[in-house]
Amino acid sequence: MADRLFVCTRKGLFEFRRNGGGRWDITDAHFLGAPVSMMLADPRDGALYAALDHGHFGVKLHRSDDGGRSWPEIATPSYAGITNDGDEAPSLSLVCALETGGPDQPGLVWAGTIPGGLFRSEDRGESWQIVRSLWDHPVRKQWFAGGFGGGPSVHSVSVDPRDSDAIAIGVSCGGVWETRDGGASWTMGGSGLRSEYVPPGEAQNPATQDVHRLVRCRAEPDAFWIQHHNGVFRADNGIANWRELAPPNSRFGFAVAVHPEHPRTAWFVPAIKDQFRYPAEGRVVVAKTTDGGETVDLITEGLPQEHAYDLVYRHGLDIDGTGEQLAFGSTTGGLWLSDDAGESWTQSEARLPPIYAVRMA
Repeated sequence: MADRLFVCTRKGLFEFRRNGGGRWDITDAHFLGAPVSMMLADPRDGALYAALDHGHFGVKLHRSDDGGRSWPEIATPSYAGITNDGDEAPSLSLVCALETGGPDQPGLVWAGTIPGGLFRSEDRGESWQIVRSLWDHPVRKQWFAGGFGGGPSVHSVSVDPRDSDAIAIGVSCGGVWETRDGGASWTMGGSGLRSEYVPPGEAQNPATQDVHRLVRCRAEPDAFWIQHHNGVFRADNGIANWRELAPPNSRFGFAVAVHPEHPRTAWFVPAIKDQFRYPAEGRVVVAKTTDGGETVDLITEGLPQEHAYDLVYRHGLDIDGTGEQLAFGSTTGGLWLSDDAGESWTQSEARLPPIYAVRMA
């Protein structure tokens, strides 16, 4: 089971550990006052990575090799000199995904960014190279920014546990893509996805789908889930073909988690979409399915059911390697934890800043 929980917020990175009574308590706070958009705990060597968004002063990356006691700054992905058709080089707006390479790729780290670039580091973040095969792909010109400004967002990076060179990504708004050769070439998937917010003739265009989050089952790596802007979708045989599900009160949201051993079990934190973006009826619920989305249970035990307007961002929900522990955090600083596969929840007593991401380690 996970024994550490990292919470990325608008005012720092907070570390929780389980105490003797089974509760999670804050044990440390890093980068207090600075927005931390994403972090990564690398199980291969114990390194911790944190991405900071300093606004006017730009994006910074830090790595800790001593468990979080010190955080030297490392290199940051850069778009300097990267252009298309003579356009001015864009600026890095945000690091919105950090993932390790496979266990056979020591030192390899992936970074997904706004404005729509995927970066690769082979030296633990000391240097970064943009994946030009994706950046230069002619279809990428159709991508556009989702609700977060600055350009398209490469926010989900999923390495196949069977093959470290097989990687799937989710893009808002740019659909789902995969490489089978470590990023040398890319194939777009997404048949069956649809968008409600575009002209009818463009609704099924796979290149403009607003994928909010993409996750894959560890035990069955060809099984994927998507929380889309206007629905929940499942794929059972890779990213090519998707089936739309229609769970009650859970069509819109940002976050999704899939059980590491059971591909038909998944969790979502739904909300009302578009200009509203708060839980229906002011009630926080977790939607859980164990049959691939055919039926959905709305879990309420331990969650606020009156005057609660907590929105959960795409990386605001995480699950541990056993599938028993989950955590999610909201834009109003609420943090909830479950030890029984999401059947009931306990709220942390910590009063946190708005939460961008939670990661169990």
